[in-house]
Amino acid sequence: MHSAPVQARHLTLEGACQLVLNGLENVHTRAMYRKALGDFLRWRGDQFGPPFSPFLVENHKVFLIGRHYSTSSINQRLAAIRRLALKAADEGLLSADQAAAILRIKGLKKTATMPGRSLTTRQAETLMNAPDPETKKGKRDRALLALLVGCGLRRGEVVRLNVENLEKQGSHWHLADVMGMHGKARTVPLPHWAKVALDRWVNTAEIRSGALDHNGEPSDRRLSAPMVLAIVSGYGRQTGLEIKPRDLRRTCAELCRDRGAALEQIQLLLGHSSIQMTEQLLGKRQNVTSSPNDRLGLRWRRSRRLAS
Repeated sequence: MHSAPVQARHLTLEGACQLVLNGLENVHTRAMYRKALGDFLRWRGDQFGPPFSPFLVENHKVFLIGRHYSTSSINQRLAAIRRLALKAADEGLLSADQAAAILRIKGLKKTATMPGRSLTTRQAETLMNAPDPETKKGKRDRALLALLVGCGLRRGEVVRLNVENLEKQGSHWHLADVMGMHGKARTVPLPHWAKVALDRWVNTAEIRSGALDHNGEPSDRRLSAPMVLAIVSGYGRQTGLEIKPRDLRRTCAELCRDRGAALEQIQLLLGHSSIQMTEQLLGKRQNVTSSPNDRLGLRWRRSRRLAS
């Protein structure tokens, strides 16, 4: 027998979403959940507002798969919806049985090779030159794209950058103390052309300290990870590409590898905890036309006769 939902206290599903968001302390998790739950509610509205149920969540999962969302994005969105199911049950909007059934809906299994695509050199240049360099927003977006392509930063990393992260060692600039996954900090070299794009934005916005992404006015909020996704996807469509920020990270790694960078150096650049993660990002592709053992330099003697 299914347990009946208790009497709701005049709370809507939208109100339950707000309660979920209010209970999250991490600003980046809150931004991700806000995007996931907002999209879920809008999609539900497009379906003429069916009841919140396991069937609805399963259909939303199928919708996300059909729209080619990444495995991690789908799993993150399902995590937000599970949190909503718990809150809805607490507030009497959902029965305990239905909430438990939603919690049992499984995410997608991660594949051995990270999904995504990489851009060619020409495509990357076209993308970075897409924003209008004569406008304030265009300068900001050029700097953002340069950091994503040139430094291989995650979108969560780029939105946390401050002017104080910029440091110079000798004649080379780098980003110091970039906070990556699990709170691990690393130093990221800054290519000259990326530094030029960043300088043009910083000088235009008159940013002297603090966040690199605001326009110098105290009322402005920092960019969020979902906003970075929207910016990258927008310029991608403008240049005929279906891309996301992780594709620019992969592009950085692929272009470095194609130009002879050691796998260990790419691992350090990207902040991967293991070399296996870097291999997964690049894909284990064997080059049979120019393989490493072609360069061993050993000579084959046709006969057993010693050379005179």
